[in-house]
Amino acid sequence: MISKYFNPYTDFGFKKLFGEEGSKDLLIDFLNQLLPLQHQIAQLSFKNPENMADTEEERKSIFDIYCESTNGERFIVEMQKAKMHFFKDRSLFYSTFPVREQSKKGAWDFRLVPVYFIAILDFTYDEKEDERKFRRDVCLKDQDGDVFYDKLHFKFLQMPLFNKQEHELETHFDKWVYFLKHLEDFDHIPAILNEPIFQKGFEIAEVSHLSSDQYDVYLKSVLSYNEAKAVTDTAFQDGERAKAIDVAKSMLAEHFDVETIARISKLSVFEIEALTKVIA
Repeated sequence: MISKYFNPYTDFGFKKLFGEEGSKDLLIDFLNQLLPLQHQIAQLSFKNPENMADTEEERKSIFDIYCESTNGERFIVEMQKAKMHFFKDRSLFYSTFPVREQSKKGAWDFRLVPVYFIAILDFTYDEKEDERKFRRDVCLKDQDGDVFYDKLHFKFLQMPLFNKQEHELETHFDKWVYFLKHLEDFDHIPAILNEPIFQKGFEIAEVSHLSSDQYDVYLKSVLSYNEAKAVTDTAFQDGERAKAIDVAKSMLAEHFDVETIARISKLSVFEIEALTKVIA
């Protein structure tokens, strides 16, 4: 069964929801739940992150959304769907792009504007149970825990660790996380999210509102998401999912119908449709 709303963890879904001019107000509202009062955003503009990359290799792995507020603050927003080695190192490395971008030719006093790296993670990077936190707000502090430098911030959201149910949502931030985590599972707008900003989010995310070209791109994005999850998801460490995808591809090549392939491979009809777009 195809979900009514798209998966926001996919590249397509995330950028459609947060990375377009028409949905900029959603991104602003979401970011303002994470930012301190002095850095609340009224307006922002999207910047091309590839312009900051020095090499072709860097451009291939550049972050999802890069934007700037009217006050000059820079924001990197990433949706990470699968575990990777040296994730924290990667985050720190990418945060240097908007720092270096601020350098000026000639006489310059090295004054910088704040930079925020915000990562929404569809996995947990904390291996020890007692160290796990859904939200991590990180900045540079001294040995006494006092803030040493207030212009470089990291916000990490480990989405699997957010377990609040609808009746437990207390803040607007809670609602945003609940919306993102469960969007693909909704078949209607729940009462607690029935307010203008989320109504617009649901409107954008409704699969039936996508054009045929957008739908094709989304299907490929879903397959990419599922393949990435298959590599690291503990439920498929033995390679079962990868094998299922191989079986489905072989059956498609033999022109089996979608329902039969789904029954044998245990993949969803939606995933089979995504495969047909990729191998067509």
